[in-house]
Formats: sequence, C-alpha cells, structure tokens
Amino acid sequence: MTKLVYLHEPGVLCNLALRYRLNEIYTYTGRILIAVNPFAKLPHMYDMHMMEQYRGVQFGELSPHVFAIADASYRAMVSENCSQSILVSGESGAGKTETTKLIMRYLTFVGGRAIGDIRSVEQQVLESNPLLEAFGNARTVRNDNSSRFGKFVEIQFNKSGRISGAAVRTYLLERSRVVQISESERNYHCFYQLCASGKDADKYKLAHPQNFYYLNQSHMYELEGVNDAEEYLKTRRAMDIVGICFSDQEAIFRIVAAILHLGNIEFSPGKEFDSSVIKDEKCKFHLQMAADLLMVDVNLLLSTMCYRTIKTPEGNIIKAVDSSAAVIGRDTLAKTVYARLFDWLVDNINKSIGQDMESRSQIGVLDIYGFECFKYNSFEQLCINFANEKLQQHFNKHVFKMEQEEYKTEEINWSYIDFVDNQDILDLIEKV
Repeated sequence: MTKLVYLHEPGVLCNLALRYRLNEIYTYTGRILIAVNPFAKLPHMYDMHMMEQYRGVQFGELSPHVFAIADASYRAMVSENCSQSILVSGESGAGKTETTKLIMRYLTFVGGRAIGDIRSVEQQVLESNPLLEAFGNARTVRNDNSSRFGKFVEIQFNKSGRISGAAVRTYLLERSRVVQISESERNYHCFYQLCASGKDADKYKLAHPQNFYYLNQSHMYELEGVNDAEEYLKTRRAMDIVGICFSDQEAIFRIVAAILHLGNIEFSPGKEFDSSVIKDEKCKFHLQMAADLLMVDVNLLLSTMCYRTIKTPEGNIIKAVDSSAAVIGRDTLAKTVYARLFDWLVDNINKSIGQDMESRSQIGVLDIYGFECFKYNSFEQLCINFANEKLQQHFNKHVFKMEQEEYKTEEINWSYIDFVDNQDILDLIEKV
C-alpha cells in the first residue's frame, strides 16, 4: 500500500480488489497486514511448508502473510528481549478468530517444545479453542461462528525462546445474547449442542431448540454443514483435554440446561397489587427443573424472581414485584449464571495450561470482536463498542495519522484521506 503513487481511498480499494481476484488475500500497509476474508478453506496457504518458508525471513521479503507478522513479532521479542502484542481487529465476520488461531499455530511452530511432550502448553492453548467457541461463539447475521467476547492470549516464553506457559484473558462477554437474540441469529453454540446430544438432552428434559424461549426468538436452529450432536462430543473432548473432570462436566451442562428451563418460566399478575405468580403448570415444571438442576430450593428460586430486597438503615424490606419486573429478574439471573460459568471455564483452562510467572517475555494476541448496533443499545453494548472504538483509534493513529504526517513532513503530493475520527466522543465518555 505504501508504494502506491497516489494515496487515496479509491486507490487503496482498487489495489485490494485486484489482489483479491488473484487470490492474494493479504496486503501490507507498512507493517500492518490487511486480510480480506476469502470465505473458503485454503489449507495450502497454512501448511508446514509455508511456515518453514516464513521462518526467520526478513519482514517484507516474501509475499504478505499472517505468518510474516507472527514471525516478525517472535524475532523482535527474542532479539530485543521485549514483549510484543498483535492486535487482530475488524468487522464481525472478517475472520479475526481464524487469524488468531493461525498466529498461535505459527508461534507454536517456532517456539514449541520438543516433540514428545505430553499435553504441552501450546497443544492445550490450541485445543482449548473448541471449548471457548462452544460457550463464547454464536451465529450472527454475518458469521456462523462469531466470537461474542474479547480474548487476549498471552504466550509466555523462557530465556531460550521456547514456550513456557500461557494464559487466556477474556472480557466483555455478550451476556445479553443469553436471553435475547435477533432474527437470523443464534444463541451460544453450547445450548444447541446440548439439545442435540441425545441421552444427555433426555436426562435434562430438553427437546428441540424451538421449545425454548431463549432459543426460538429467531427461528434459526441449525447451521449449514454443522452437526450439533458431533460438536457436542468435540466440546466434551476439549473439556477432557484441559483437565475438567467428568463430575464438573456434568455440572456445567446442568447449568446450561437450567438456563434454558429458566427462560420458559412465565409470570402472571398476582392477587396483591404489583405482585406476580407462576403463570401455569407448564411454567411450574420448568421452575422445578431449573431448581433441581441448579440444586437450589424451588421456593427460594421463585422468591428471587418475584420479590426484591431493599436495604434500609432500619433493616431489609422485602417487596413483591409485578410480572414484567419478574421477567427482568429471571433474565438477569440467567445472564449472571452464564457469565459466572464462562469465567469459571476460563479459570480452569488457565489452571490446566499453567502460567510461567518467571517468563522472560511474552507475545500477546488480542482478538476483539466487531462493532454491533442494535435497535436498543444496552450499557453492555456501549462498553463493547467503546472498547472497539479505542482500538480503532490505535489503528487510525498508526495507519492514517502517523503515515500522513510522514507524507506532510517529506512534502509528498498526496490526497488527504478523510476518515471518521471519534476521538472527541471517546474523550467525552472517559472524562465523565
């Protein structure tokens, strides 16, 4: 990109389009790699031969490639004794998660330990992906397997430049998706996997996803080319690999099933003013199932949704809530339980992988999920978009602002690229 005679938007887009038609999905702009999602499997581009080709080669000598970025980061870390970070950013469906996997695969290739290590760190990091995807990925309008959480993977290295530990940091899980999904989208994969699991689904009194409110809002139940029953087995295998015992696995899916039953609990106005009661016998069944699966007292679970406690200096006041407030309480409980489950899974993955507290340096790979804009944006969505906008500013600074300042300093004739700069809005939010 920096070799273009004229730096302007039509030239940039034309260059990307021409390269894409030649199956060149990667393009450099300075030291930044632009990837255009081919929406196709290209195994020849990521095999062992390609990794060997890019190993130790000066950045820019070979065709643009994600392996070149990973190799440059690794060599900079070793030669400068300084930790590195790789930011993977883009719209929903751009291919960020797949790119992150490729970067990790290459770092495993150049910094992995000797063959023969049992359940090595790098293997566990890669093999934990199916587990994180099952509980943190979902179908969106643009992508069948979109990450609905931010992920920062720290690959830790010893003084010899070999992988010695790792940690997965997650943030901003899209909790609202648990209880509310838009048309043509799906909830998190684990719900559909459990419903398709056969005997396990029967054990938890589950049926087709169309029978559950948290899944049937969008009328989208299956993914093309994906067998949820097989994916369920892969998720269980991933749990085995990261060391989650059978009893804990059973507890995990009990919680998943309980959340689905919670979603089917409906309320009607009670006899007293602003009070609520269970709507009918069918809802009582789902309430009992949710209580049994969560191993809590059914009456206590009901009161949690139908009453609220107000703390005062004189003591606590218990007040009944109307049916609409009870639904909000139900959904809040479901979201909180799921978020706690997700955090617990990540903690267990990190314990299994093992962190090297004495590591000399590390390479961090940030996989941030794309902007979303709903009819009604919650505070959660504000936080997600705010994080994205901060990263977009980082990108703008290095791609546009610094590059164009260089053109200006060298008095090069160019057309100034106008881009959306929301720095003023960020300042406003941060300084409140």
